Amino acid sequence: MATAHPPERPHIVVHSPALDGSRRVTSGEETLGVASHVDDVAELLRLADLYVTDVEDSDLVEWQGGGPEDWPGLHEHPGG
Repeated sequence: MATAHPPERPHIVVHSPALDGSRRVTSGEETLGVASHVDDVAELLRLADLYVTDVEDSDLVEWQGGGPEDWPGLHEHPGG
């Protein structure tokens, strides 16, 4: 009996903060959007059908130039 190969796991990258503190989010070569808060990262992934329950601790998400708490230049999240 042949075993199925598991689907390839996406490589999600939250890039280093831009001058305004926003961070580009990509999956492979595809840009999913620009985030200004960790909640935005989760929403971008959800919209791309990449359901990651904890973007801050997931081994699917690579944080470059700082972790999920690093949003320099952005001091408040709207509505938060």
